[in-house]
Amino acid sequence: MNIKLLSSISDIAAHEWNTLFKTEYPFIQHRFLSALEKSGCTQASTGWEPQHIIVHDDHKIIAAMPCYLKTHSYGEYVFDWAWANAYQQHQLPYYPKLLSAIPFTPSTGPRLAFHHSIQSKQEQLSIIKSIKHFMLDTFGSVVSSWHVLFPEPELSSLLEACQYKQRVGIQYHWFNNSYTNFDDFLNTFKSRKRKTLRKERLSITTQGIEITTVIGADINEQLMAEFYQFYHLTYLKRSGQHGYLNLAFFTLLLSNMPDSLVMFCAQKDDALIGAALCFKDDQTLYGRYWGCEQEYEFLHFEACYYQGIEFCINNNLKRFDPGAQGEHKISRGFKPIKTLSNHLILHDEFRHAIEHFIDEEKIQVNSHIKHLATLLPFKSESP
Repeated sequence: MNIKLLSSISDIAAHEWNTLFKTEYPFIQHRFLSALEKSGCTQASTGWEPQHIIVHDDHKIIAAMPCYLKTHSYGEYVFDWAWANAYQQHQLPYYPKLLSAIPFTPSTGPRLAFHHSIQSKQEQLSIIKSIKHFMLDTFGSVVSSWHVLFPEPELSSLLEACQYKQRVGIQYHWFNNSYTNFDDFLNTFKSRKRKTLRKERLSITTQGIEITTVIGADINEQLMAEFYQFYHLTYLKRSGQHGYLNLAFFTLLLSNMPDSLVMFCAQKDDALIGAALCFKDDQTLYGRYWGCEQEYEFLHFEACYYQGIEFCINNNLKRFDPGAQGEHKISRGFKPIKTLSNHLILHDEFRHAIEHFIDEEKIQVNSHIKHLATLLPFKSESP
């Protein structure tokens, strides 16, 4: 077994990477990771230095995993700022750290792919252990930790068996119960909740706003450039900082993966005033980026949530993942779900302290999810 690191996703052929992962999930695709790198969003100077892991055996690739050497914790959405602060208070370096994740993308999906011949759990565990030992031999004297964010449950369990502590988080997803249209979905709501949501949608019409859906190749460079200005402006208003992604990245998406793109465009008086850019695969719509010219009542909910729900219903998609955070999504029919991450802390004392924190946090998160489920707007007989 031979393990090597790639300083760029371009160092492996797209068909080799994609065949290994063998999934429609858009964010692990070679073309998505390539757009991030070619646009300059993921490189050493931005704190996202690619160190992608490739495992060879008998002259074939048997495993692969995206990985980055990180010098900060921005763009991750699994927050470890308190851990970093604790290291700093003890005059120990927390950065750099290793991170296996999709940059700027808090979406559960594949993180480690095995060749189709690697079927048994024992074989998979053996490969994970080999990767772990290789990475620690290579970076162990440099990094504080290794984090795997938003893995699928099966991989998270394998990692946990290899001493990567499992951490639990919360997101809010919408699930399609074979609805025929949006009203069919709304009919599962309690009366008062249903009226509230209809009032929000009606507000868009009374403000003179029209929402249109633009799919794939119909999203041209001019439209993407207008969207980017909204995206950039929204970040500035929220935090006073630039967005993580640049226009070059969004433009590359148009040539790299137009078939995965869906944009909900808001217009008023024949002018574009805001837009939400989503990705899709064969089962799921992923809400990712949003921006608007100025604030309009309920426009964010319409463009980022209700239009996505309608799109899923109309296109027979099973799920809508609208992004991280936001308990306000519950009253709009998005169910609280668990998300997972795994963490390998190298410092003995900090490892024990952080693992204790994660154990306590898991109890609180699981309890909170049960409470949040009681706040859903559905009638008691609804699924």
